[in-house]
Amino acid sequence: MTTSASAGRTAARDDIERAHLVDPTDRTWSIARAAVSPDLADLARRFWIPVWDVPAGRDSVQRVLQYPVCLIVVSDTYARLYGVVSGLSHTMLTGRGWAVGIMLQPAAGHLLTAEPVRRMTDRHVDLTTVAAVDGAALTQGVRSAMGADPTAPEAQARAREVVEDSLRALLPVDDEGLLVNAIVEDVETSPELLRVDDLCARFDIGERTLQRLLHKRIGLGPKWLIRRRRLQEAADRLRHSGAELAGIAVDLGYADQAHFTRDFRMATGMIPGEFASRFR
Repeated sequence: MTTSASAGRTAARDDIERAHLVDPTDRTWSIARAAVSPDLADLARRFWIPVWDVPAGRDSVQRVLQYPVCLIVVSDTYARLYGVVSGLSHTMLTGRGWAVGIMLQPAAGHLLTAEPVRRMTDRHVDLTTVAAVDGAALTQGVRSAMGADPTAPEAQARAREVVEDSLRALLPVDDEGLLVNAIVEDVETSPELLRVDDLCARFDIGERTLQRLLHKRIGLGPKWLIRRRRLQEAADRLRHSGAELAGIAVDLGYADQAHFTRDFRMATGMIPGEFASRFR
């Protein structure tokens, strides 16, 4: 699957991730997305491979309300493991380039770092410093695969294989990791879930235990997790529907439209109406 900013309103809902606050007028990049192999489903969610060509003197800023997971990204100039960004993630694209990224599962960050993932919140490290994988070999393999033509499907497939082969050393995922995967999936797929105590009840877990688990495995707590899902859902609805802001606010559990507007602006730098107008 490949998407670009030029796809605009004609794109299917699944083609543009709700986390990516895409500017529909920016035609300087495209993104190919692909699923991971089934045996890695407990470790990773999906690949994304952006390729860009930004004219001289311009730049393209990619803004993302990141999912509650760590990321591995290899480009022609850097290779990094990213922790969860608590606010709005910004990536500046300039010139010509490419990157191969894999969105991990919530369980994976701790398996890679062997320490509480809260130490990775809002930061990244060079992939060669991550002891759980051979970062140098992974980086070299991806760059070798992508070097000739980063837009070629066969090159992207070879790069994905390199990443997957490196990650298989982390299998099988531990029981605690499987639990945190299930908790995060439940939050992300349950729009009616608005309170931490309701989440605790679903998994028969105390709030303090849940807090410790999430800080260890994703780096942030349950209130942040629920708020991030609401903001991503808000961006998706604003992008694709003509619903009134007051109705969106009520559906997402905000006390009123003003509260929703403040929360969205703090997270994205835009008021909801401004964001929605870019897709009309």
